[in-house]
Amino acid sequence: RHRLSRRGDRQLNAALHTVAITQIRMPGTRGHTYYQAKLSEGKTSREAQRCLKRRLADHVWRTMISDERRRT
Repeated sequence: RHRLSRRGDRQLNAALHTVAITQIRMPGTRGHTYYQAKLSEGKTSREAQRCLKRRLADHVWRTMISDERRRT
């Protein structure tokens, strides 16, 4: 498996981790549903968590870009 660099914004990574763990622990959230779907696909718990964190990061990025476009 190709691993990305662990360098980067550690505060942002910590925030994404906190959001992911919170969503995993709360049944009924989209994050929990996504996490359970990844587990049912045969992924390990860590892989499913990594997928959820990536999905959250993509959502944050899209939100930042749309806010920037709205501002200009």
